[in-house]
Amino acid sequence: MSFYEQLYKEKSNTKTIYPDKESVTQFVDQLIGFLFSPQQNKIESLAEYQYAYEGLESQLTNLVYEITKDEFLSQQITSHFFEQLPAVHQLLLKDADTILQHDPAADSIEEVTLTYPGFYAISVYRFAHVLWKKSVKGLPRLLTEYAHSKTGIDIHPGAIIGESFFIDHGTGIVIGETAVIGDHVKLYQGVTLGAIHSDAGRKKIHRHPSIGNNVIIYSGATLLGNIHIGENSIIGGNVWITYSVPGGSLVYHKSEVIARKDFDFDSAVHEILFRQ
Repeated sequence: MSFYEQLYKEKSNTKTIYPDKESVTQFVDQLIGFLFSPQQNKIESLAEYQYAYEGLESQLTNLVYEITKDEFLSQQITSHFFEQLPAVHQLLLKDADTILQHDPAADSIEEVTLTYPGFYAISVYRFAHVLWKKSVKGLPRLLTEYAHSKTGIDIHPGAIIGESFFIDHGTGIVIGETAVIGDHVKLYQGVTLGAIHSDAGRKKIHRHPSIGNNVIIYSGATLLGNIHIGENSIIGGNVWITYSVPGGSLVYHKSEVIARKDFDFDSAVHEILFRQ
């Protein structure tokens, strides 16, 4: 049997749980455009807008059907998604406004919704989370992994994230499946909300951090395990935290300045190379 014949046989016997990736990316980009793109020097008629909306409904129904192979269930899930869409849209407007209020480089809501990778990643996560809660297999991960590939921001669709969420720059952010993030939380680039243990047997337990309201986590911070960061805390850059932090805390590394003439480079290098 040739290699391609073997692949064909294997794929023929595999139950498909993932829809076409290109169709998924087209759907989410069209959805974001429908919600946030300004009219380009023209006003579309209400009928055209309705037609675009119904087209999005049809696209999602088809994507879900590829997974469920159940037409009625696919229509139910699509109806639920679009029933939730107004609330999701309001959450995203709060996210965009928070970015505008706290990033001096942002000039307008339109700039945030059109150009900010953090807002894009949050948008796709919020769409995917609705489908995740309906136990749609495959599609939520395809959505968030597409956003990950475009922005460098990796948010699992199972994470729970409150309102007015702020991501600045964003590249390298990782938010795990069981992470819980409160309201008015700010994350900077390179932040990891991860798990300590990676074995599959721990999948069903809470294994990622919970972040309270009004917390700021600066770039490069790594928070691991089932820990809680109390509200109104500030987590400084490049810290490594595997323990809970009470509310109102400031966690940071203390930098030390030593004059070059007083620093023994040879001893420092020797200690690094030969320390047991």
